[in-house]
Amino acid sequence: MSTDRRRHSRMSNLALLPADLDRLQRRLGPTGRDALGIWLLSRVSMWVLAVAAGWLFVAEGQDVLPWAERWVRWDFVHFRGIAESGYGGRPTEVPNEAFFPGLPGLLWLGSQLGLSHVVTGLLVSLVAGAVAAVALGRLGELEGGPAAGRLTVLAWVCAPPAVFLAAPYTEALFLACAFPAWLAARRGNWLAAGVLTSLACTVRVSGVFLAAAVGVHWLATRIEAWRTTAPDRTGDDGPRGWSWSGFGWLFLPLIPLAAWMAYLKHLTGDWLAWLDAQAEEWNREFHWPWEAWANTWNVVFGGAYSPEVAWMFGAELVALTVGVALTAGLLWWRRWGEATWVGLQVIAFGTSFWFFSVPRASLLWWPLWVALGVLAARRRWVLWAYLVISAPLMGVWAVAFLTGRWAG
Repeated sequence: MSTDRRRHSRMSNLALLPADLDRLQRRLGPTGRDALGIWLLSRVSMWVLAVAAGWLFVAEGQDVLPWAERWVRWDFVHFRGIAESGYGGRPTEVPNEAFFPGLPGLLWLGSQLGLSHVVTGLLVSLVAGAVAAVALGRLGELEGGPAAGRLTVLAWVCAPPAVFLAAPYTEALFLACAFPAWLAARRGNWLAAGVLTSLACTVRVSGVFLAAAVGVHWLATRIEAWRTTAPDRTGDDGPRGWSWSGFGWLFLPLIPLAAWMAYLKHLTGDWLAWLDAQAEEWNREFHWPWEAWANTWNVVFGGAYSPEVAWMFGAELVALTVGVALTAGLLWWRRWGEATWVGLQVIAFGTSFWFFSVPRASLLWWPLWVALGVLAARRRWVLWAYLVISAPLMGVWAVAFLTGRWAG
């Protein structure tokens, strides 16, 4: 190709960019654009915290870690170990079957493209979080209009454990599937809901709860349509007004779950190796809720643990209490699908040896953030009260994580 022809080709490609951006803006809509802007600005805040924490909280005699290395904490070490060595053995000295393959697979793919695992993980969270923010904003808009959509996203990115949305963890990637899946379910697009839920099931076990919630929502919409559109509900061909449309797509998540369990059976001889790994390393075995509450309470107030650990377990108590109250409220308002989503997680967390990782899981509870967004749109003082409490906690949580302190 001649120089003039190559130059003409580059100019043509550049000329297409404004048109492409214009189409993207139209597809996003006002709420989507605002949600994306809020997400990107919040990333600036998180990156500032990461820079400051690396320089201000360095023990005497230690070097300042490079920026990317400050994100190599806790679960990411296990994700990286799986990306490097697979699931055979214990490269990080824990049973790695506890972690689903979605994120480690992307870390491996990034390494094949020449990126470090941590950079790949940070990029995945950045892009996936943007997708999740747009979908969450639209969920908020469905409930309370554009203002509620924007404030829903703002409340979410300022949540106390929001550092996990930026970290190379599974939260952002999972939510990039879960929020759009629920949005598709709300719009009656059951094929999209089934496909997105299937993808979520490759990232976290929470995908099982999402599949159940989508199924309950499908049933609730069918019952409501049947009750409101068919006064005479019987006919020669069965109940009138009832539609099975979309029912088959609800079973799509069984495919990745069955494949994952079959792989674990082949690898370890145990269909539920991921569940056994959780019990072995993270005390996820069954206990009655009052026993789990007592065990967590003793960590906070028993005096046997460091103040750092006691503080974080105190947050576990608060988060689970919020989850119980939220589930009760959703049941009261007859939001059956959302109640299933939050309630199943509350049951799972509330019946372990102690409450563990509940604040992180609250990032997944879109009904909580939508409720805050709607309330803030109607009563602006709710927003200020929330930010006054949440924003400093977000900074503390981020600094704790970035300096290697346990942050749940």
